[in-house]
Amino acid sequence: MRALFVGDSVAASLDYQPAVERTLARGFDMRFDLKVCRRLATRGCPFDGGTPSSAFDAVRADGSGACEVLIVDVGYNDDPDTYGPQMARVINAAKALGVKQIVWVTLRETDDAYSRINTAIRIEAGRFPIVQVADWNAFSAGKAWFRPDGLHLNDAGAIGLAALLRPYVVHAAAAASASATS
Repeated sequence: MRALFVGDSVAASLDYQPAVERTLARGFDMRFDLKVCRRLATRGCPFDGGTPSSAFDAVRADGSGACEVLIVDVGYNDDPDTYGPQMARVINAAKALGVKQIVWVTLRETDDAYSRINTAIRIEAGRFPIVQVADWNAFSAGKAWFRPDGLHLNDAGAIGLAALLRPYVVHAAAAASASATS
């Protein structure tokens, strides 16, 4: 089963721990496309001499039939007022490319904007049966998994994120396989 994980700088902490990436991807052909300053459907913010592609562009660049499961962990650089429609745009593009299941990760609610984005995630996910919401905000509550900014992950946080996502990815893969045979 092929999977694509598209993320921003919070998820990019997985890139610094190859063993954690391997654990999350075990049994899957998973590609990680994790970029600092990534946004959902608009060009990212400038960082380190470059500007990352959007999650939307990353999904489209992956190509038709390239993956059956998509994991999205993007939003800390986005506008909460446009997140819902942009999320729908990403989901529709993924569906058009043959993605069967999507795991969408909520944000850690360290301010009101992130809470509003999480509300948009839940509303949009409710409109698309192929989307499961992985509640990072609830799962990470009270954990010492963060750098001083309260968002970016330390080593334990990267392990925690993978621990949250692994069962969702397994479930999504099983559902994608079931939909392919029906």
